[in-house]
Amino acid sequence: MRRTLIVDADDTLWENNVYFEAAIDRFLSLVVARGHGAQTTREHLMSVERRNVKRLGYGSSVFVLSLFETLEEVCGDGARDEERTLIEALGRGIQEMPIQFMPGVLETLPVLRESSRLILFTKGDPEEQRRKVERSGVSHHFHEVEVTTEKDRDAYLGLVDRHALSADRTWMVGNSPRSDINPALAAGLNAVLIPHPRTWELEHEDIQHEGLGPRSLGEGGPRLTVLERFADLLRLFS
Repeated sequence: MRRTLIVDADDTLWENNVYFEAAIDRFLSLVVARGHGAQTTREHLMSVERRNVKRLGYGSSVFVLSLFETLEEVCGDGARDEERTLIEALGRGIQEMPIQFMPGVLETLPVLRESSRLILFTKGDPEEQRRKVERSGVSHHFHEVEVTTEKDRDAYLGLVDRHALSADRTWMVGNSPRSDINPALAAGLNAVLIPHPRTWELEHEDIQHEGLGPRSLGEGGPRLTVLERFADLLRLFS
């Protein structure tokens, strides 16, 4: 049976969070101009984002809403006309961000496809994520492309069921402990963590699979491997 690699998109195949970070820096300049501290505002924004993600999910529109709510809660009033214009522009800029691939991705995907079944599995606003995948031009490297509103254990179990995957021959490849690694391991899959230095703070999480450490591909049970870069998948699965 051929192995299956389930591959994350944002911050695994291409840059994503760096664009949100740049937008946050622009936003913080507005708040600082109002006489409020950048660090305390950033911390407040994190709490607002955490609140809104639970209610509304992910995507640039939810992010923009979080910016407006943070501005109002920190400054005590709503956005002024020029502030509203800038914040809305920040949201549009994220939607139109260029696809900047991580090093080695474009060279590695076609080689992986020769020996593995590839499934692109990305979370977020469905329409926004599908547009991003389309703009990336890499969907032809994947046998299936799926967009989900959340990546939890049930989402991975559903993926396994829909595509009749064999857990011991399936690996989740991604940068996020919270969305890529922990739920995949909890679903009985193997996982490959490729850390990104700018992973979104809400995706940070300790690896929660008790007693699990990096293991060789020849050992039984769910396995976790940590790689430095996407191209190292070729060495791992050679």
